[in-house]
Amino acid sequence: MTDDERAIHDLVPTWMQASQAGDLDTVLGLMTDDVVFMVPGREPFGKAVFRAQSKAMKGMRIECKADIRELKVLGDIAYLRNHITLTITPPGKGPMHRAGYTLTVLRKEKGRWLLARDANLVN
Repeated sequence: MTDDERAIHDLVPTWMQASQAGDLDTVLGLMTDDVVFMVPGREPFGKAVFRAQSKAMKGMRIECKADIRELKVLGDIAYLRNHITLTITPPGKGPMHRAGYTLTVLRKEKGRWLLARDANLVN
């Protein structure tokens, strides 16, 4: 495994752990300023919308796991195909389980790998 592949392999659990802990600052720090998220049934959105949606989920318990299925580094760009399992439990309600794939494009900026584009097919 190359240093770049190792760094990306480390980024994924860092994202998951920060999401589970509600550490929005860490999650936002793992993405480029021009990040674009694509999810079914919605217009693509960026970092500001991600931040607002995350703040609206305050108080929800999140458990998530990612299984990297494919990773390819091409210079300062890389892509990553993941299978994600996710359980979200709103306060006072039962858990909601979701699973599916993501295709993520990462970009190396100032020596750090950051999420730049993400197509999330988790349903």
